[in-house]
Amino acid sequence: MQDGGDLLRIATAGSVDDGKSTLVGRLLYDTKSVLADQIDAVTKASVDRGMDTPDLSLLVDGLRAEREQGITIDVAYRYFATPARSFVLADTPGHVQYTRNTVSGASTAQLVILLVDARNGVVAQTRRHAAVMALLGVPRLVLAVNKIDLVDDPATVFADISAEFNEITRSLGYAADQVVEIPVSALHGDNIAIRSDKTPFYDGPTLIEHLETVPNEPDRRPVGFRFPVQYVIRPRTAEYPDYRGYAGQVAAGTVHVGDEIVVQPSGQRSRVATIDTPDGELADAHTGRSVTLLLEDDIDISRGDLIAAATDAPEPAQQFTATVCWLGDKPLRPGARLLLKHGTKTTQVIVGDLETLFDEQRLALIDGPEAVELNQIGRISLTTAEPIAADDYQVNRETGSFLLIDPQGGNTLGAGLIGDALESLHLTRAALA
Repeated sequence: MQDGGDLLRIATAGSVDDGKSTLVGRLLYDTKSVLADQIDAVTKASVDRGMDTPDLSLLVDGLRAEREQGITIDVAYRYFATPARSFVLADTPGHVQYTRNTVSGASTAQLVILLVDARNGVVAQTRRHAAVMALLGVPRLVLAVNKIDLVDDPATVFADISAEFNEITRSLGYAADQVVEIPVSALHGDNIAIRSDKTPFYDGPTLIEHLETVPNEPDRRPVGFRFPVQYVIRPRTAEYPDYRGYAGQVAAGTVHVGDEIVVQPSGQRSRVATIDTPDGELADAHTGRSVTLLLEDDIDISRGDLIAAATDAPEPAQQFTATVCWLGDKPLRPGARLLLKHGTKTTQVIVGDLETLFDEQRLALIDGPEAVELNQIGRISLTTAEPIAADDYQVNRETGSFLLIDPQGGNTLGAGLIGDALESLHLTRAALA
């Protein structure tokens, strides 16, 4: 693997057997990001299956159950690089019941590769995944029309699938320059790293060329400093008798020594005295950096509190609306009592009204649903036992998202986005089917 430049976080999504894992394996193989012994192992496993060529999907489908079934049931993270850029890729599952894994894998992606089988075209899961990407605020999409070598009239098939997909993405709010369509064969490597002479109708970039050159855009709206407190450090030793540090990871923005901050939900103010790390003190810390903050004043701060820039700190609230992707087997109904995890804070929550349900197949909103079923997306109201300081998801992903958790079993039941993410898609209204 060569040292790439800036980092781009990408994910794959698509229906079962569309070739996601093979595509990821091809990307790893073509960028020389796998070792020779891994290729040898894959080749041996492929021969055992009676295949003539290496099954590159085995480079990704590492779980035993996945290998036996030939499907992806978990999110597999892989890392590769080209001379131009480094990549972190999440290969997500295609089965409907694993949509929660797709949400997890795409939640931090800056670009998602949506695969469709050229023989099947745009299917229900394609629409569902496109809708999820729009809600998550993924800024760019690539439609990879895979297995293009298996259709009789590839030019017409590619044009028809691209037109249908563009109609969907326009309805979801994507501009034309945010979506790119590429005809590929992941199995044979057509238009992955090298332009294929089998697709003379296509004159655009290969997949890797596009990934290398697509702008690495920051979050859509700038936001001030955000720091969820994970742990309070008080050594109480002779060397550090008065040490009181607040450890965590910078979720947004930048903090400098001397900056004025506010602690939410208490509203207490102070200034940053020291930014501490195991390697010594820093003058400032940026998004993603794990540090320990020491403040000028002795303030009562505990895990779950949010340290934010004093100039634009979010206001604490106990009642708010949110868009939720429901991941539980049992339907979500009004009055449900759950746990809500926001940042490092966990509190009890009661579900209020179910306001709207998103019909991703008709690209419409349905008012007043009785329940939100598995893998459905709805807009709901929530009331928490304790106030939380959260941003709108469209302002900041990290501080605008949360999880709904089963208080008995501890299972994750829903992934939520604070604010009007659904309304931002400008969808039509429809009656219950």
